[in-house]
Amino acid sequence: MLTSLRPISFCNQFQRRGGLLPHQQHGGGVRQPPGRSARARACPRHHPGPRPRRRCGRDRRAAELTALPSIGEERWVPWVREADVLLVNGGDALYLCHWMRQSGLADLLPSLSETVWAGLSAGIMVMTPHIGEDFVQWKSPSGDDSTLGVVDFSIFPHLDHELLPENTMAEAERWAAGIPNRAYAIDDETAIKVIDGHVEVVSEGHWKLFTP
Repeated sequence: MLTSLRPISFCNQFQRRGGLLPHQQHGGGVRQPPGRSARARACPRHHPGPRPRRRCGRDRRAAELTALPSIGEERWVPWVREADVLLVNGGDALYLCHWMRQSGLADLLPSLSETVWAGLSAGIMVMTPHIGEDFVQWKSPSGDDSTLGVVDFSIFPHLDHELLPENTMAEAERWAAGIPNRAYAIDDETAIKVIDGHVEVVSEGHWKLFTP
């Protein structure tokens, strides 16, 4: 039941000024920073902090990834292990990947066999092997576009969004040509579900699979 869920929300706080995701905009649009490519994603801000919050009858905790090292693993690791769902916002996938590793969350993931990872935009891209050069904003210490590789495919999100004119299928095909593994282009009405390595696309919109 909904009231039994124990989600934790992580925010990837690196963002470009002025950028918001659809659910923060009236009318469901996405606003891009002036002069910035439509590839430049931004994440909704959550109030960071370890305090528990009640919302819609669910026990939810929110945490900023960059703060986890200062909180101490003895506090936040039990929260993660007890959670049913990890809700992860968008932003910059490489920055998110870096702080997942720095905080120790990435090392914890293999032991969370019963936990659902629910990602939005960069929150799903971070689980892939590569994001592609088109989506690189922040340079990671590795200097490349590699991410966690929990799944074996890459993702081109926000396909054909009305306020992201560069996110066309033609651009997705060009992007996919530079990805060494299979890849999906998905719109905002599409989700990808992975359970024990089995991949299922759940969609009321449109999407495409690219194979190398």
